[in-house]
Amino acid sequence: MFKIKICGVTTPEDALLAAEAGAGAIGLNFYEQSPRFVSAGRAAEIIDRLRQDYSADQLRVFGVFVNATLDDILWTIRDADLFGSEKGFGIQLHGDEPPEFIRSLHREGLGRMGALLQVTGHVPELPVIRAFRCRGARLSAEADYLNHCRQLGSPPQALLLDSHQPGSYGGTGQCADWNAIAAGRRDLPGLPLILAGGLTPENVAQAIATARPDAVDVASGVESSPGKKDPATVYGFVAAAKKAFEALDK
Repeated sequence: MFKIKICGVTTPEDALLAAEAGAGAIGLNFYEQSPRFVSAGRAAEIIDRLRQDYSADQLRVFGVFVNATLDDILWTIRDADLFGSEKGFGIQLHGDEPPEFIRSLHREGLGRMGALLQVTGHVPELPVIRAFRCRGARLSAEADYLNHCRQLGSPPQALLLDSHQPGSYGGTGQCADWNAIAAGRRDLPGLPLILAGGLTPENVAQAIATARPDAVDVASGVESSPGKKDPATVYGFVAAAKKAFEALDK
């Protein structure tokens, strides 16, 4: 499990920047309405360049999908040539996907080992992260969702908790309620918890100390403009987050 993810990467240069700064994962956004959208062809270019210098063990890559169909996800992965353990690819669902959708991914081999895909054949495991835009002071809706997934035999590999803003699916720069997340963690046992929403180099240490997540995810908080990462800010964020996680482990 990664500790730090830089999301909304749009260029090979920014992917390398995230790796050089010490992040453990990046996110490529396949949601066409996002200012950080990348096409399958662009994603292939980014990952091919990244893998020249960094292995999948050094930096994971997650594709962010928002209310995409199963076929859309399968064809995007195929067109970007993202199958194979050397690609280090996973899926992040950041829309309104029901638990049954994760089950459909599992049936196609996504999120579990040793299955056959309709489009491409046998592939290694591609982990699935389920993102939630937290609306209230409790995490009961998220807990109910996870319980439903378990009843279906198809839990995700991790949960991401983002801030809620009407009409938006992330990347807003708005902070989640760290105290509510800390209080509600006991209702979300058994899976790594990733904190997102409004994180910056200046507040990530406080966010980690308060919410006590297993990992953090940042997009707009390390940018000079939407989709363009600022090197000094990326380095500052990674350094601050690493220091804060080290403090949690003491």
